[in-house]
Amino acid sequence: MQFSDGADARRAIHWEDAVQTDGSTTRPPRAANPTLLYARPGIVVTAERFTVGRASWPVAELTQIWTTRGPHDRLAVRAVGVSGGLIGAVGVLLGFTGGLQRLTASAYLALGAVGLLPVLLVLIGDRWRPPAYELWGRHKGTEVLLFSSDDERQFGQVTRALRRAREGVRLGGWQDPLASTAAWRPNR
Repeated sequence: MQFSDGADARRAIHWEDAVQTDGSTTRPPRAANPTLLYARPGIVVTAERFTVGRASWPVAELTQIWTTRGPHDRLAVRAVGVSGGLIGAVGVLLGFTGGLQRLTASAYLALGAVGLLPVLLVLIGDRWRPPAYELWGRHKGTEVLLFSSDDERQFGQVTRALRRAREGVRLGGWQDPLASTAAWRPNR
């Protein structure tokens, strides 16, 4: 190797010192095959890390894991509020004008049916756009939203995988059973 100045030579020697005879560098060894508990595009749960998108947390640093439902759809909440307000305003207006005394029985039934409109809007809104499932936890003392999904099945799988990873950390790691150990059989 030819170098133009002494600094390049020192850099080259330093690089050569960092490479071992077998071609590996002096970087710390990584786990060859981390135990993979769940993997889908954008979500990976291993025995050591929980990764969602670009956010990643060491499983050992996550504490107090809990699940909850997110807020209701804003459009459904507004529709319920507006319809409830309008029904209340019509009722107050009829009460002040004395119109409630002149109504027939069928008109009272119609008002009762219209009074159920906000309840129907709530049910339809929750079916149409259900609140998201949220997985929360503490990371270094701070509450963090770890994962959110409106797919109940995927949410359950991710939650179970993270709980299994935490259990593995709590019990001392994921060790494979000894291959040389024979199965236990009772004496007969």
